[in-house]
Amino acid sequence: MKMTFRWFGEKSDRITLQQIKQIPGMTGIMGVLDEKAAGEVWLAEEIRAYVENVHAAGLECEVIESVNVHEDIKMGLPARDEYIENYRATVRNLARYGVKVIVYNFMPVFDWLRTDLARVTPEDGSNSLYFDEADLGRMSPLEIVRRTAEESNGFTLPGWEPARLAELERTLRQYEGMTGDMLRENMRYFLDAVIPVCEECGVKLACHPDDPAWPVFGLPRIAHSQADFERILALRESPSNTVCLCTGSLGSDPENDIPAAIRRFGRMGRIGCLHVRNVKYLGTHRFREASHLSCEGSLDLYEIMRAVYETCPDAYIRPDHGRMIWGESGRPGYGLYDRALGAVYLCGLWEAIEKGEKR
Repeated sequence: MKMTFRWFGEKSDRITLQQIKQIPGMTGIMGVLDEKAAGEVWLAEEIRAYVENVHAAGLECEVIESVNVHEDIKMGLPARDEYIENYRATVRNLARYGVKVIVYNFMPVFDWLRTDLARVTPEDGSNSLYFDEADLGRMSPLEIVRRTAEESNGFTLPGWEPARLAELERTLRQYEGMTGDMLRENMRYFLDAVIPVCEECGVKLACHPDDPAWPVFGLPRIAHSQADFERILALRESPSNTVCLCTGSLGSDPENDIPAAIRRFGRMGRIGCLHVRNVKYLGTHRFREASHLSCEGSLDLYEIMRAVYETCPDAYIRPDHGRMIWGESGRPGYGLYDRALGAVYLCGLWEAIEKGEKR
């Protein structure tokens, strides 16, 4: 296992590489150049500067997140070939500087979606990301975008970059009539073009699940169950076509058996990396994000880590969304303190599993 931490870069993250390095067990980051719009080429000199800065802090940079897929690719529009060629160039440039896994998603319009970015937990006064389908039903897509921007504490949130959402109404109209099968065929077209470059460069492309794990605003979504990912992996049979197994995204639906999914795809060698976090079910399509500790949420983190140990022990892992605790403020879901606690907790579980197996 390689324990990593999401970092947005010196221009966009209050958390420093030195602070990340001081977290026990931390070996590297899952990085992002969040100033790059979907469809743009990540230039070699930009990547080199970013990676060298991470290396200078004594950390690895072998996983890059949020190389976003342009909406024209998802919709199958004529301009998709240009954007796919840009994506292929980005893969080559990232591989040149040691990146081994690239995380992406194929969610139409919205990436992750929450109805409250700072819901206070009465028991301890912390706050965390929260979702309630009933609240979403009272808001239009434009309203949820406005509200998310207002609650982001001045930060750009991954998947909610202003350039991507500036023409929201037009984009939503373009998706009218699209089915899951149509979206899946557009994904096949994308993978058929990009996976050969990944194979050539020794890179794994890792698909992140829909978050939350069901359709929203009538948009098709095709990546929120084990069966969905079976179909995605079958679109292009290749060790470079993999899953970014996010326990919280898939775990937002209690019907998903997360340890079973890890064992299935881990034994196949098709897990590129994992985002590990906990969620607390509060009712149908209603949850909040909890601390990583198993008893604080609805997921069994011990069984999750055991499944990783048994089937993909060399995987890259990062603690995912954390609460805001101890008076910290910052990018919602991406504070330092609770994610650092989560990383150490996951490392502790790993040590206990590893030592127990050796006895």
